Amino acid sequence: MPAPRFYCPPPLPGGTRFELPREAAQHAHRVLRLRVNDPVQVFDGEGGAFDARIDEIGGKRVVLHELQTCMAEAESPLRITLAQAMCGSEKMDWVVQKATELGVAEIRPVQAQRSVARLSSERAEKRVLHWRNVAIAACEQCGRNLLPQIHFPLEFGAWLEAMRDAPGARLLLMPEGATALREQPQPQAAATLLVGPEGGFSADEVRVAQRAGFTPIRLGANILRTETAAIAGIAALQTLWGDFR
Repeated sequence: MPAPRFYCPPPLPGGTRFELPREAAQHAHRVLRLRVNDPVQVFDGEGGAFDARIDEIGGKRVVLHELQTCMAEAESPLRITLAQAMCGSEKMDWVVQKATELGVAEIRPVQAQRSVARLSSERAEKRVLHWRNVAIAACEQCGRNLLPQIHFPLEFGAWLEAMRDAPGARLLLMPEGATALREQPQPQAAATLLVGPEGGFSADEVRVAQRAGFTPIRLGANILRTETAAIAGIAALQTLWGDFR
């Protein structure tokens, strides 16, 4: 069984002993019920990680020793950005969790015309922090040492302007897409996957996206829910050109 993993804000220590942050220590002690000498892994979300063993544990304090740098790498050769039109809170949490597990590098929430969820600036800041915590938990589970970058939600037009010079393929998932994903040329190291809200993108949004270089593609004959389409699209990209090969 893999050793339990804990996120610790950077920088990671350079010494021989390290005390886990309070929240991680409580989880290790009260939830996982770890004991002295149990192996663990700590990562900083920026690619750094080390293996260690528990030297002291009790109450709100867990001290590690035998720190050794972990060289394992779990990042995809294809840098995927998921541009997800805002959807219901539970669906959005699910998308962030699964997209993180599947290896996306960035998640860009987009406010579309038919988005059910509408967030004020204050609420959006809280949701971004919440999504980051969802991504942290997903990285702890799946073995990634690099957290995906989760951006502040933007209106559709503002997001297109912000990513105008972004490199790589631009793919728009649509049930009526003209071509299948496998018919597209292989992306050169990066791809942006644009997924609509529950009601789909409006005709105007589709036209604007196409003018911005997005190619409408389909994933089979079935009409997928927004959260299903996002995860299916990421998995397909990883299968064709990423780390599923």
